[in-house]
Amino acid sequence: LAGSLAFVAPSGPQANAAARVSTSSGASSAAADLRQHGPLAAAATAAAGALVAAGAARAGLRQRKSRTCTGVEAQPIQFTDVCEQTGVTLNRYMIEMTKRGVIDEDMQSIFNSIREATKVISKLVNRAPLMQAELLGYQGAVNIQGEDQKKLDVITNDVLKKALSYTGKLGTLASEEEDAPVPGVFATRNADGQVQSRGDAVLAETGKYVCVFDPLDGSSNVDAGIAVGTIFGIFKEPEELSCALPSGMEPLDDDAAKCVAGTLQPGKALVAAGDALYSCSTELVITVGNGCIGFTLDASIGEYVLTRPSIRIPDQGKIYSMNEANFNDWDKPLHDYVQAIKAGKGKSGERYSQRYIGSMVADVHRTLLYGGIFAYPADKRNVNGKLRLLYEAAPMSFLVEQAGGKAITGHSRVMDIPPVAVHQRVPVILGSLRDVEECQEYFDKCDDPDLRQRCENRMKGIIL
Repeated sequence: LAGSLAFVAPSGPQANAAARVSTSSGASSAAADLRQHGPLAAAATAAAGALVAAGAARAGLRQRKSRTCTGVEAQPIQFTDVCEQTGVTLNRYMIEMTKRGVIDEDMQSIFNSIREATKVISKLVNRAPLMQAELLGYQGAVNIQGEDQKKLDVITNDVLKKALSYTGKLGTLASEEEDAPVPGVFATRNADGQVQSRGDAVLAETGKYVCVFDPLDGSSNVDAGIAVGTIFGIFKEPEELSCALPSGMEPLDDDAAKCVAGTLQPGKALVAAGDALYSCSTELVITVGNGCIGFTLDASIGEYVLTRPSIRIPDQGKIYSMNEANFNDWDKPLHDYVQAIKAGKGKSGERYSQRYIGSMVADVHRTLLYGGIFAYPADKRNVNGKLRLLYEAAPMSFLVEQAGGKAITGHSRVMDIPPVAVHQRVPVILGSLRDVEECQEYFDKCDDPDLRQRCENRMKGIIL
């Protein structure tokens, strides 16, 4: 696997050709280009272009973008010299985003690593039924959440962790399968385990990054050949790492404190996020705060190709996606809302259908495309839900909001919750804007003081 993870950006004539961009002016010319070359979701808004042209700091620009969700699509950019056989690849798209100042070279390098790692994971998932002894079944270990680890959990975590570490652009990595955040640099060791060399975390003008990820979401389904996925989110490493850590934590050494402080950021601080879906096709959905864009892996050329230039979730859907076996254990507002939409007594007057796969990436991917509502809510046994805030709930909420949707825990916005633990869990309700707003109205009308107190406590960083 290590040999397959070579992350060198193309250079020479091909890269130069990929970097050329049409600069057509005027509405008629733009329309002609659009008809000729097809739409491509933008990497930068007109406001961003003005700020960059004015010399605004790119870090500050991305910070502002990550905190807003206006639901306004960015203006498409046009490519010339697009190969009819390959289309616009993810690599070319990232080169263009870097040229326009939407992302920096460090971020481009991180996406290159994620691109290569998810291609390796896609291959492993597809070959798993043919290599059952090596890839399927349980590892025999338990992760920090007390969950039995599948073999592919461990293998895919190693693939993604090493791929990201090789970039040298990350200050910290945090994974569902790791007990605690770790430094985002790669160390070469000898046979005795001693470090021979350690990669430098390169500090560019925009600073280092923190990457959080779930390497194989839905891994309990992998033995049955059901769709699974990878989820990731990227933060800017805080400038002040001496910030106060949550009370009640065990004493940490300087390195561990730095990793934890860099990781415990609310979702609204995300600068990029995405997921990879491994199903009948491998799809990669990403955002850098300027909308939601989708790519599909073309196995014949080994490249992700742009297939969904601008993903916009419908304002309202007809599908609800949640484990209805827990129906009687849900909080009353969600219980009443689902009863209403099943019976056609919701605001739309439509009777909703249930679709539930049990892999968050797969269920949310369908919700993004078809609309509706997805939930992994709190229940009597799990009053704080089961999805992890940092590397499941926040990144997927960022994607949904950037596609024009909404994500809540009940009373509160998921992206506003300040994490107090790396593996903190939260309830999640997300999807089409009107559907989630209607659901939230049920919570707002509820007079259960305990339910409201739980939501308020999460916003204050209190977990009981």
